[in-house]
Amino acid sequence: MDKKILIIGCGDTGKRVAQQLLLDKNTIYATSHQAKSQALLQKLNINVVPANLDKVDSLAELPTENANIFYFAPPPITGTIDTRMQNFIDSLEARKAPKRIVYISTTGVYGDYRGEWVSENTTLNPTNDRSKRRTHAESLIQAFCAISHCEFIILRVAGIYCLEKLPLTRLTSGMKVLHPAIALPSNRIHANDLANCCIQAMYSSPANEIFNVADGSPSSISDYFIQTAKAFNLPTPEYLDWEQAEKELSPAMLSYLKESKKINITKLLKTLNVQLNYRTLIDGLTQCRMEKKNHS
Repeated sequence: MDKKILIIGCGDTGKRVAQQLLLDKNTIYATSHQAKSQALLQKLNINVVPANLDKVDSLAELPTENANIFYFAPPPITGTIDTRMQNFIDSLEARKAPKRIVYISTTGVYGDYRGEWVSENTTLNPTNDRSKRRTHAESLIQAFCAISHCEFIILRVAGIYCLEKLPLTRLTSGMKVLHPAIALPSNRIHANDLANCCIQAMYSSPANEIFNVADGSPSSISDYFIQTAKAFNLPTPEYLDWEQAEKELSPAMLSYLKESKKINITKLLKTLNVQLNYRTLIDGLTQCRMEKKNHS
């Protein structure tokens, strides 16, 4: 593997990727502008680069030349464009290009397909600002790589879950979900499998490609909550019909519930040759339960 690796936005996914790559004695740099995060990264033997994607002047010293870059930073929380990605791309234009950029996007860029299957060739139709920001970021990367000879891989990722992200507290205190009989399909991926996909994307031979990332076993968001409750012996959520859901659930949750599709991952498995360890929600929740037991 290459020895110069830069992670832009080293949150949960970035740390999982870094921990795997450190086993092969890679030198890893990661951006951070918060003292607490910087200290944690240093404890993990990751070289911290003080940088703030909202301040383009802070990006001048990024070690990007001939680097393999994992871009995991989220876009801003408002607007329809990703100003952080724009600042990052602008900072690259004044220096020699990286070797490859792996970018985590979202399957939300497809919009609503009424529960039908979608592939990487499906027309994009983002219906909310969150997904429009990701679509904008994808276009910036593709445009930059087209003129700079830098390679890219875009991963359109479904909902990420792992022990740390499970809604255990919400389930313990009682929560409400759309009745499973009327809930629409959604998609997800275990965080460990996502980290493996990112590393495979960086070091695989395909270049300038887009891949859907999910476990290939769509089920509703309601099923996710119900199966999580069962796996951890927690109360089963109360069921709502659509009329009740419109009144009681948050706008953010309603937007997820109304945007439905099934993510085809054939290209991920065959072209990128990824091996997923958790192909079903039950498999992934079993792993989460084992981790919780080991931490107890």
